[in-house]
Amino acid sequence: MTMLTPPDSRLLGRCADRRARLAAQIARAGGGVAIVPTAAEVMRNRDADYPFRHDSYFYYLTGFTEPQAALLLLVEPDGASQSVLFCRPRDAEREIWDGLRWGPEAARVAFGLNAAEDIAGLDAAAVGALADRAGVWWPFAVHNGLGARVEQWLDAVRAQVRGGRRVPGAQYDVCAVLDEMRLYKDADELAVMRRAALISADAHRRAMRACARAQAAPPPTGLREYHLEAELLWAFRHGGAQAPAYGSIVAAGANACILHYRAGDAALQPETLCLIDAACELDGYASDITRTFPVDGRFNGARRVLYDIVLESQQAAIAATTAGVRFNDPHDAALRVLARGLLDTGLVRRDVAPDVDAVLETGAYKRFYMHRTSHWIGMDVHDCGDYAEPGEVPQILPDGSKRPVQRVLRPGMALTIEPGLYVRAADDIPVAFHDIGIRIEDDVVVLESGCEVLTAEAPKSVADIEDLMRI
Repeated sequence: MTMLTPPDSRLLGRCADRRARLAAQIARAGGGVAIVPTAAEVMRNRDADYPFRHDSYFYYLTGFTEPQAALLLLVEPDGASQSVLFCRPRDAEREIWDGLRWGPEAARVAFGLNAAEDIAGLDAAAVGALADRAGVWWPFAVHNGLGARVEQWLDAVRAQVRGGRRVPGAQYDVCAVLDEMRLYKDADELAVMRRAALISADAHRRAMRACARAQAAPPPTGLREYHLEAELLWAFRHGGAQAPAYGSIVAAGANACILHYRAGDAALQPETLCLIDAACELDGYASDITRTFPVDGRFNGARRVLYDIVLESQQAAIAATTAGVRFNDPHDAALRVLARGLLDTGLVRRDVAPDVDAVLETGAYKRFYMHRTSHWIGMDVHDCGDYAEPGEVPQILPDGSKRPVQRVLRPGMALTIEPGLYVRAADDIPVAFHDIGIRIEDDVVVLESGCEVLTAEAPKSVADIEDLMRI
Protein backbone atom coordinates (compact mmCIF):
# COMPACT_ATOMS: atom_id res chain seq x y z
CA MET A 1 0.00 0.00 0.00
CA THR A 2 1.23 3.49 -0.83
CA MET A 3 2.25 5.38 2.30
CA LEU A 4 2.79 9.03 3.09
CA THR A 5 6.39 10.09 3.63
CA PRO A 6 7.06 10.73 7.33
CA PRO A 7 8.10 14.31 8.10
CA ASP A 8 11.74 15.03 8.83
CA SER A 9 12.44 14.74 12.55
CA ARG A 10 14.80 17.73 12.56
CA LEU A 11 12.11 19.88 10.95
CA LEU A 12 9.55 18.77 13.54
CA GLY A 13 11.98 19.59 16.33
CA ARG A 14 12.45 23.08 14.95
CA CYS A 15 8.67 23.52 14.61
CA ALA A 16 8.13 22.47 18.23
CA ASP A 17 10.81 24.91 19.37
CA ARG A 18 9.18 27.70 17.36
CA ARG A 19 5.79 27.01 18.93
CA ALA A 20 7.40 27.13 22.36
CA ARG A 21 9.03 30.47 21.58
CA LEU A 22 5.74 31.86 20.29
CA ALA A 23 3.97 30.56 23.41
CA ALA A 24 6.52 32.33 25.61
CA GLN A 25 5.74 35.64 23.88
CA ILE A 26 1.99 35.10 24.27
CA ALA A 27 2.47 34.22 27.96
CA ARG A 28 4.18 37.56 28.54
CA ALA A 29 0.94 39.23 27.44
CA GLY A 30 -1.08 37.20 29.92
CA GLY A 31 -1.68 34.12 27.80
CA GLY A 32 -4.19 33.59 25.03
CA VAL A 33 -4.92 31.71 21.85
CA ALA A 34 -3.04 31.86 18.55
CA ILE A 35 -4.87 30.82 15.39
CA VAL A 36 -2.75 30.31 12.27
CA PRO A 37 -4.39 28.82 9.15
CA THR A 38 -2.67 27.55 6.04
CA ALA A 39 -3.25 29.10 2.62
CA ALA A 40 -6.50 28.69 0.71
CA GLU A 41 -6.72 26.61 -2.44
CA VAL A 42 -7.26 28.89 -5.45
CA MET A 43 -9.16 28.08 -8.63
CA ARG A 44 -7.26 28.83 -11.83
CA ASN A 45 -10.18 28.46 -14.20
CA ARG A 46 -13.26 26.28 -14.27
CA ASP A 47 -12.27 23.07 -12.40
CA ALA A 48 -8.50 23.52 -12.61
CA ASP A 49 -6.70 24.75 -9.48
CA TYR A 50 -3.45 26.62 -9.15
CA PRO A 51 -0.82 24.33 -7.59
CA PHE A 52 -1.33 24.50 -3.83
CA ARG A 53 1.39 26.04 -1.73
CA HIS A 54 1.11 26.08 2.06
CA ASP A 55 1.12 29.30 4.09
CA SER A 56 4.66 30.05 5.28
CA TYR A 57 3.70 30.99 8.85
CA PHE A 58 1.66 27.81 9.25
CA TYR A 59 4.43 25.63 7.82
CA TYR A 60 7.01 27.38 10.02
CA LEU A 61 5.07 26.24 13.10
CA THR A 62 3.90 22.78 11.98
CA GLY A 63 5.78 21.40 8.95
CA PHE A 64 2.35 20.35 7.62
CA THR A 65 1.75 20.86 3.89
CA GLU A 66 -1.83 19.76 3.25
CA PRO A 67 -4.54 22.32 2.37
CA GLN A 68 -7.57 23.01 4.58
CA ALA A 69 -5.65 23.08 7.85
CA ALA A 70 -5.09 25.38 10.82
CA LEU A 71 -3.10 25.48 14.04
CA LEU A 72 -4.65 26.41 17.38
CA LEU A 73 -2.06 27.22 20.06
CA LEU A 74 -3.53 27.56 23.56
CA VAL A 75 -1.22 29.34 25.99
CA GLU A 76 -1.63 29.72 29.75
CA PRO A 77 -0.25 32.75 31.61
CA ASP A 78 2.53 30.57 33.02
CA GLY A 79 3.65 29.61 29.52
CA ALA A 80 2.22 26.08 29.40
CA SER A 81 0.79 25.43 25.96
CA GLN A 82 -1.17 22.95 23.86
CA SER A 83 -0.86 22.66 20.07
CA VAL A 84 -3.95 21.48 18.20
CA LEU A 85 -3.90 20.78 14.46
CA PHE A 86 -7.11 20.95 12.45
CA CYS A 87 -6.93 19.12 9.14
CA ARG A 88 -8.97 17.12 6.65
CA PRO A 89 -10.21 13.70 7.72
CA ARG A 90 -9.34 10.57 5.79
CA ASP A 91 -11.69 10.11 2.83
CA ALA A 92 -11.27 6.95 0.75
CA GLU A 93 -13.15 8.31 -2.26
CA ARG A 94 -11.41 11.71 -2.39
CA GLU A 95 -8.03 10.06 -1.87
CA ILE A 96 -8.57 8.11 -5.11
CA TRP A 97 -8.75 11.44 -6.93
CA ASP A 98 -6.46 13.73 -4.93
CA GLY A 99 -4.00 11.53 -3.08
CA LEU A 100 -3.57 10.24 0.45
CA ARG A 101 -4.26 12.40 3.48
CA TRP A 102 -2.78 12.18 6.91
CA GLY A 103 -6.05 12.54 8.78
CA PRO A 104 -6.18 13.95 12.33
CA GLU A 105 -5.01 10.92 14.31
CA ALA A 106 -2.03 10.05 12.12
CA ALA A 107 -1.09 13.72 11.77
CA ARG A 108 -1.09 14.21 15.54
CA VAL A 109 1.45 11.44 15.97
CA ALA A 110 3.53 12.13 12.87
CA PHE A 111 3.86 15.89 13.45
CA GLY A 112 4.33 15.78 17.23
CA LEU A 113 1.26 17.78 18.23
CA ASN A 114 -0.78 17.54 21.42
CA ALA A 115 -4.04 16.97 19.56
CA ALA A 116 -5.54 16.97 16.09
CA GLU A 117 -9.15 17.32 14.99
CA ASP A 118 -11.30 17.49 11.87
CA ILE A 119 -11.07 20.91 10.20
CA ALA A 120 -14.89 21.00 10.16
CA GLY A 121 -14.77 21.50 13.92
CA LEU A 122 -12.55 24.58 13.90
CA ASP A 123 -15.32 27.13 14.46
CA ALA A 124 -16.72 25.39 17.53
CA ALA A 125 -13.26 24.70 18.93
CA ALA A 126 -12.14 28.31 18.43
CA VAL A 127 -15.16 29.65 20.31
CA GLY A 128 -14.51 27.27 23.19
CA ALA A 129 -10.81 28.10 23.25
CA LEU A 130 -11.31 31.88 23.21
CA ALA A 131 -13.61 32.01 26.21
CA ASP A 132 -11.85 33.35 29.32
CA ARG A 133 -8.58 33.99 27.49
CA ALA A 134 -6.67 37.25 27.77
CA GLY A 135 -6.08 37.73 24.06
CA VAL A 136 -6.32 36.28 20.58
CA TRP A 137 -3.36 36.22 18.20
CA TRP A 138 -3.87 35.80 14.48
CA PRO A 139 -2.17 36.92 11.24
CA PHE A 140 -3.59 40.33 10.33
CA ALA A 141 -4.15 41.16 6.64
CA VAL A 142 -2.86 37.80 5.39
CA HIS A 143 -5.92 35.61 4.85
CA ASN A 144 -9.02 37.02 3.19
CA GLY A 145 -12.00 36.74 5.51
CA LEU A 146 -10.08 35.60 8.58
CA GLY A 147 -10.66 38.87 10.42
CA ALA A 148 -14.43 38.54 9.96
CA ARG A 149 -14.25 34.93 11.10
CA VAL A 150 -12.37 35.88 14.26
CA GLU A 151 -15.07 38.48 15.00
CA GLN A 152 -17.73 35.81 14.59
CA TRP A 153 -15.91 33.64 17.11
CA LEU A 154 -15.65 36.56 19.53
CA ASP A 155 -19.33 37.40 19.05
CA ALA A 156 -20.17 33.84 20.02
CA VAL A 157 -18.14 34.26 23.21
CA ARG A 158 -19.82 37.61 23.89
CA ALA A 159 -23.17 35.84 23.79
CA GLN A 160 -22.00 33.77 26.76
CA VAL A 161 -21.04 36.72 28.95
CA ARG A 162 -24.23 36.52 31.03
CA GLY A 163 -23.28 32.94 31.79
CA GLY A 164 -20.03 34.16 33.33
CA ARG A 165 -17.67 33.76 30.40
CA ARG A 166 -15.12 36.46 29.58
CA VAL A 167 -14.20 37.78 26.13
CA PRO A 168 -10.51 38.21 25.18
CA GLY A 169 -9.63 41.82 25.86
CA ALA A 170 -7.07 42.24 23.09
CA GLN A 171 -6.22 41.13 19.58
CA TYR A 172 -2.61 40.84 18.44
CA ASP A 173 -0.96 40.33 15.07
CA VAL A 174 0.87 37.04 15.49
CA CYS A 175 3.01 37.96 12.47
CA ALA A 176 4.74 40.65 14.51
CA VAL A 177 6.27 37.89 16.65
CA LEU A 178 6.79 35.33 13.89
CA ASP A 179 8.36 37.87 11.52
CA GLU A 180 11.09 38.58 14.04
CA MET A 181 11.67 34.87 14.56
CA ARG A 182 11.78 34.11 10.84
CA LEU A 183 14.24 36.94 10.17
CA TYR A 184 17.05 34.85 11.69
CA LYS A 185 17.84 31.61 9.86
CA ASP A 186 19.17 28.67 11.83
CA ALA A 187 21.74 26.16 10.57
CA ASP A 188 19.13 23.75 9.19
CA GLU A 189 17.31 26.51 7.33
CA LEU A 190 20.55 27.74 5.80
CA ALA A 191 21.42 24.20 4.73
CA VAL A 192 18.17 24.03 2.74
CA MET A 193 18.77 27.49 1.29
CA ARG A 194 22.28 26.46 0.18
CA ARG A 195 20.84 23.42 -1.60
CA ALA A 196 18.18 25.58 -3.27
CA ALA A 197 20.91 27.99 -4.35
CA LEU A 198 22.99 25.19 -5.89
CA ILE A 199 20.00 23.89 -7.87
CA SER A 200 19.18 27.40 -9.07
CA ALA A 201 22.79 28.14 -9.99
CA ASP A 202 22.91 24.96 -12.06
CA ALA A 203 19.74 26.10 -13.84
CA HIS A 204 21.41 29.40 -14.79
CA ARG A 205 24.47 27.59 -16.10
CA ARG A 206 22.23 25.27 -18.10
CA ALA A 207 20.36 28.23 -19.64
CA MET A 208 23.61 29.96 -20.62
CA ARG A 209 24.95 26.79 -22.26
CA ALA A 210 21.67 26.23 -24.10
CA CYS A 211 21.83 29.78 -25.41
CA ALA A 212 25.39 29.21 -26.62
CA ARG A 213 24.52 25.92 -28.35
CA ALA A 214 21.58 27.55 -30.12
CA GLN A 215 23.90 30.03 -31.83
CA ALA A 216 25.27 27.14 -33.88
CA ALA A 217 22.09 25.09 -34.17
CA PRO A 218 19.05 27.25 -33.43
CA PRO A 219 15.61 25.65 -32.93
CA PRO A 220 13.23 25.78 -35.91
CA THR A 221 11.50 28.84 -34.45
CA GLY A 222 14.79 30.51 -33.58
CA LEU A 223 15.92 30.73 -29.96
CA ARG A 224 13.12 32.22 -27.87
CA GLU A 225 12.74 33.24 -24.26
CA TYR A 226 10.51 30.26 -23.53
CA HIS A 227 13.26 27.88 -24.66
CA LEU A 228 15.50 29.13 -21.85
CA GLU A 229 12.59 29.09 -19.40
CA ALA A 230 12.15 25.39 -20.25
CA GLU A 231 15.82 24.76 -19.41
CA LEU A 232 15.36 26.46 -16.05
CA LEU A 233 12.23 24.50 -15.15
CA TRP A 234 13.90 21.22 -16.13
CA ALA A 235 16.89 21.96 -13.92
CA PHE A 236 14.71 22.92 -10.93
CA ARG A 237 12.75 19.66 -10.98
CA HIS A 238 15.73 17.54 -11.96
CA GLY A 239 17.59 18.95 -8.97
CA GLY A 240 14.78 17.97 -6.59
CA ALA A 241 13.11 21.34 -6.07
CA GLN A 242 9.33 21.34 -5.81
CA ALA A 243 8.69 24.45 -7.91
CA PRO A 244 10.02 27.80 -9.10
CA ALA A 245 10.17 30.25 -6.20
CA TYR A 246 8.49 32.88 -8.42
CA GLY A 247 7.57 33.47 -12.05
CA SER A 248 10.76 33.14 -14.08
CA ILE A 249 11.95 36.30 -15.83
CA VAL A 250 13.71 35.56 -19.13
CA ALA A 251 14.07 38.92 -20.85
CA ALA A 252 15.70 39.31 -24.25
CA GLY A 253 17.15 42.66 -25.32
CA ALA A 254 14.88 45.59 -24.52
CA ASN A 255 12.58 43.36 -22.46
CA ALA A 256 15.23 43.42 -19.74
CA CYS A 257 14.27 47.03 -19.08
CA ILE A 258 10.86 45.81 -17.83
CA LEU A 259 11.48 44.91 -14.19
CA HIS A 260 8.71 42.34 -13.78
CA TYR A 261 8.78 40.94 -17.30
CA ARG A 262 7.87 37.26 -17.67
CA ALA A 263 9.39 34.81 -20.13
CA GLY A 264 7.56 35.20 -23.43
CA ASP A 265 8.17 34.35 -27.07
CA ALA A 266 10.64 37.10 -27.99
CA ALA A 267 13.62 35.95 -30.04
CA LEU A 268 17.13 36.19 -28.60
CA GLN A 269 19.27 38.10 -31.08
CA PRO A 270 23.08 38.13 -31.36
CA GLU A 271 24.81 41.26 -30.04
CA THR A 272 22.16 41.68 -27.33
CA LEU A 273 21.93 40.66 -23.69
CA CYS A 274 19.56 38.25 -21.97
CA LEU A 275 18.52 38.84 -18.36
CA ILE A 276 17.32 35.83 -16.37
CA ASP A 277 15.84 36.30 -12.91
CA ALA A 278 14.81 32.81 -11.84
CA ALA A 279 15.30 30.38 -8.97
CA CYS A 280 13.67 27.45 -7.26
CA GLU A 281 11.89 26.73 -4.01
CA LEU A 282 13.12 23.72 -2.07
CA ASP A 283 11.38 22.29 1.00
CA GLY A 284 9.63 25.58 1.68
CA TYR A 285 12.64 27.88 1.17
CA ALA A 286 13.32 30.17 -1.77
CA SER A 287 16.41 31.17 -3.68
CA ASP A 288 16.61 34.24 -5.92
CA ILE A 289 19.25 34.69 -8.64
CA THR A 290 19.60 37.12 -11.53
CA ARG A 291 22.24 36.84 -14.20
CA THR A 292 22.69 38.84 -17.40
CA PHE A 293 24.75 37.43 -20.27
CA PRO A 294 25.44 38.07 -23.97
CA VAL A 295 23.29 35.99 -26.30
CA ASP A 296 26.26 35.30 -28.58
CA GLY A 297 28.58 34.55 -25.65
CA ARG A 298 30.79 37.66 -25.87
CA PHE A 299 30.55 40.91 -23.93
CA ASN A 300 31.52 43.93 -26.00
CA GLY A 301 30.90 47.63 -26.53
CA ALA A 302 28.36 49.44 -24.39
CA ARG A 303 27.03 46.15 -23.03
CA ARG A 304 30.44 45.34 -21.57
CA VAL A 305 30.83 48.86 -20.17
CA LEU A 306 27.50 48.79 -18.35
CA TYR A 307 27.95 45.20 -17.20
CA ASP A 308 31.28 46.07 -15.58
CA ILE A 309 29.63 48.95 -13.74
CA VAL A 310 26.80 46.79 -12.38
CA LEU A 311 29.16 43.99 -11.39
CA GLU A 312 31.44 46.43 -9.57
CA SER A 313 28.45 47.91 -7.78
CA GLN A 314 27.30 44.47 -6.65
CA GLN A 315 30.77 43.61 -5.41
CA ALA A 316 30.81 46.87 -3.43
CA ALA A 317 27.43 46.03 -1.89
CA ILE A 318 28.52 42.51 -0.94
CA ALA A 319 31.70 43.91 0.63
CA ALA A 320 29.54 46.28 2.67
CA THR A 321 27.33 43.47 4.01
CA THR A 322 28.43 42.42 7.48
CA ALA A 323 27.10 42.30 11.01
CA GLY A 324 26.64 45.71 12.60
CA VAL A 325 25.98 47.78 9.48
CA ARG A 326 22.55 49.10 8.57
CA PHE A 327 20.30 47.42 6.00
CA ASN A 328 20.69 50.43 3.71
CA ASP A 329 24.51 50.40 3.72
CA PRO A 330 24.91 47.82 0.90
CA HIS A 331 22.41 49.80 -1.18
CA ASP A 332 24.37 53.00 -0.61
CA ALA A 333 27.63 51.28 -1.55
CA ALA A 334 26.13 49.99 -4.80
CA LEU A 335 24.55 53.34 -5.55
CA ARG A 336 27.81 55.26 -5.38
CA VAL A 337 29.41 52.93 -7.93
CA LEU A 338 26.39 53.16 -10.23
CA ALA A 339 26.33 56.95 -9.94
CA ARG A 340 30.00 57.20 -10.87
CA GLY A 341 29.44 54.90 -13.83
CA LEU A 342 26.48 56.94 -15.05
CA LEU A 343 28.68 60.04 -15.02
CA ASP A 344 31.61 58.30 -16.70
CA THR A 345 29.42 56.99 -19.54
CA GLY A 346 27.64 60.34 -19.98
CA LEU A 347 24.23 58.79 -19.29
CA VAL A 348 23.94 61.43 -16.57
CA ARG A 349 25.38 64.68 -17.91
CA ARG A 350 27.71 66.65 -15.68
CA ASP A 351 25.79 69.86 -16.33
CA VAL A 352 22.84 68.11 -14.63
CA ALA A 353 24.87 66.55 -11.81
CA PRO A 354 28.58 67.41 -11.73
CA ASP A 355 29.70 64.68 -9.31
CA VAL A 356 28.59 61.50 -7.55
CA ASP A 357 27.10 63.34 -4.58
CA ALA A 358 25.03 65.48 -6.91
CA VAL A 359 23.77 62.40 -8.77
CA LEU A 360 22.62 60.94 -5.47
CA GLU A 361 21.14 64.16 -4.08
CA THR A 362 19.17 65.00 -7.23
CA GLY A 363 18.05 61.43 -7.82
CA ALA A 364 19.34 61.60 -11.39
CA TYR A 365 20.24 57.90 -11.18
CA LYS A 366 16.58 56.89 -10.73
CA ARG A 367 15.96 57.07 -14.46
CA PHE A 368 18.32 54.11 -14.83
CA TYR A 369 18.08 52.42 -11.42
CA MET A 370 14.65 52.58 -9.83
CA HIS A 371 14.59 49.78 -7.25
CA ARG A 372 16.33 48.94 -4.01
CA THR A 373 19.40 46.73 -3.83
CA SER A 374 18.13 44.24 -1.26
CA HIS A 375 15.20 42.46 0.33
CA TRP A 376 14.97 39.73 2.94
CA ILE A 377 14.81 36.16 1.63
CA GLY A 378 13.84 32.89 3.27
CA MET A 379 10.58 30.95 3.19
CA ASP A 380 9.20 33.67 0.93
CA VAL A 381 11.17 35.27 -1.90
CA HIS A 382 10.44 38.68 -0.42
CA ASP A 383 10.60 37.35 3.09
CA CYS A 384 8.99 38.85 6.17
CA GLY A 385 10.86 41.03 8.64
CA ASP A 386 10.91 44.68 9.59
CA TYR A 387 13.31 46.92 7.66
CA ALA A 388 13.35 49.48 10.48
CA GLU A 389 15.30 48.84 13.68
CA PRO A 390 12.84 47.99 16.49
CA GLY A 391 12.85 50.43 19.35
CA GLU A 392 14.80 53.18 17.62
CA VAL A 393 13.20 56.59 17.20
CA PRO A 394 12.64 57.59 13.53
CA GLN A 395 14.60 60.55 12.19
CA ILE A 396 12.66 63.79 11.83
CA LEU A 397 13.33 65.33 8.41
CA PRO A 398 13.33 69.12 7.73
CA ASP A 399 9.83 68.92 6.27
CA GLY A 400 8.55 67.30 9.47
CA SER A 401 8.16 63.81 8.02
CA LYS A 402 9.68 60.77 9.70
CA ARG A 403 12.30 58.43 8.28
CA PRO A 404 12.57 55.04 10.01
CA VAL A 405 16.03 54.10 11.24
CA GLN A 406 17.30 51.24 9.08
CA ARG A 407 17.63 47.76 10.52
CA VAL A 408 20.98 46.66 11.93
CA LEU A 409 22.25 43.56 10.10
CA ARG A 410 22.98 40.65 12.43
CA PRO A 411 24.32 37.10 11.91
CA GLY A 412 21.72 34.75 10.48
CA MET A 413 19.82 37.38 8.49
CA ALA A 414 19.53 36.53 4.79
CA LEU A 415 19.05 39.08 2.02
CA THR A 416 19.55 39.62 -1.68
CA ILE A 417 22.10 41.92 -3.31
CA GLU A 418 20.75 42.97 -6.72
CA PRO A 419 21.83 46.26 -8.29
CA GLY A 420 21.08 46.97 -11.94
CA LEU A 421 20.97 49.49 -14.75
CA TYR A 422 18.10 49.83 -17.24
CA VAL A 423 18.65 52.12 -20.21
CA ARG A 424 15.65 52.60 -22.46
CA ALA A 425 15.93 54.11 -25.91
CA ALA A 426 15.50 57.89 -25.92
CA ASP A 427 16.61 60.86 -27.98
CA ASP A 428 19.05 62.03 -25.31
CA ILE A 429 20.67 58.59 -24.89
CA PRO A 430 23.54 57.51 -27.16
CA VAL A 431 22.32 54.81 -29.53
CA ALA A 432 24.97 52.34 -28.34
CA PHE A 433 23.28 52.24 -24.92
CA HIS A 434 19.69 51.87 -26.16
CA ASP A 435 17.54 49.12 -24.62
CA ILE A 436 20.19 47.56 -22.40
CA GLY A 437 18.95 46.08 -19.13
CA ILE A 438 21.37 44.50 -16.65
CA ARG A 439 20.81 43.09 -13.17
CA ILE A 440 23.07 40.84 -11.10
CA GLU A 441 21.56 39.25 -8.00
CA ASP A 442 22.85 36.94 -5.30
CA ASP A 443 21.54 35.67 -1.96
CA VAL A 444 23.75 36.27 1.07
CA VAL A 445 23.61 35.45 4.76
CA VAL A 446 25.13 37.86 7.27
CA LEU A 447 28.10 36.60 9.29
CA GLU A 448 29.94 38.10 12.27
CA SER A 449 32.48 39.31 9.73
CA GLY A 450 31.32 39.76 6.16
CA CYS A 451 28.73 37.52 4.54
CA GLU A 452 28.39 34.18 2.79
CA VAL A 453 27.22 34.31 -0.83
CA LEU A 454 24.85 31.36 -1.07
CA THR A 455 24.46 31.63 -4.85
CA ALA A 456 28.13 31.96 -5.77
CA GLU A 457 28.02 28.91 -8.09
CA ALA A 458 26.09 30.92 -10.71
CA PRO A 459 28.81 32.51 -12.89
CA LYS A 460 28.85 36.29 -13.11
CA SER A 461 32.34 37.47 -13.97
CA VAL A 462 32.86 38.30 -17.64
CA ALA A 463 35.55 35.63 -17.93
CA ASP A 464 33.46 32.92 -16.26
CA ILE A 465 30.39 33.60 -18.38
CA GLU A 466 32.35 33.74 -21.63
CA ASP A 467 34.20 30.53 -20.75
CA LEU A 468 30.96 28.74 -19.97
CA MET A 469 29.39 29.85 -23.24
CA ARG A 470 32.41 28.92 -25.36
CA ILE A 471 30.99 25.78 -26.96
